[in-house]
This record gives sequence, C-alpha cells and structure tokens, in this order.
Amino acid sequence: MKREQYQTVKEVADLLKVSEATVRGWIKDGELRAFEIGKGWRIADSDLEIFLSNHSTRAKTSGAQENEISQDRDSEHESKS
Repeated sequence: MKREQYQTVKEVADLLKVSEATVRGWIKDGELRAFEIGKGWRIADSDLEIFLSNHSTRAKTSGAQENEISQDRDSEHESKS
C-alpha cells in the first residue's frame, strides 16, 4: 500500500504561488480538504490533485469543433434510441 504524502499550508502556498491566507481560505470554505494536526494543517497530495482538477479550465474549442462535437453526440443519441 502506498503511503500518502502530506504538505503544509506554506508548502502548498509556495507551490501554487499564492498566499498562505488563500490556502487557509480554501480549507475553511471546504474547497481543499486538509487535516488539522497539532497547530497546523496538512494537505494530502491526492487531495491537492483533486482540488486542482476541480479548479482547472477546459480548453476552448472553435465553433466548427463545437458543431462537430454536437453532431457526434446527436448521432450517438440516435443510435441508442
């Protein structure tokens, strides 16, 4: 079984180039899962990955690509009917 790695609020803040207050705010708001150990918080690498994934943007597609994707979805729906 793989052991989970944990980072401090400062380490996460340094990694993401934000303030420690920002990271604490994410924890307080429930956006970033963390464990309170002693007087500090610890964030599991897997929880940080989930947080980043949930806050990532999707690549923009051109109008032609969107139309093609829409047509693909329509044909998939018709074949299932």
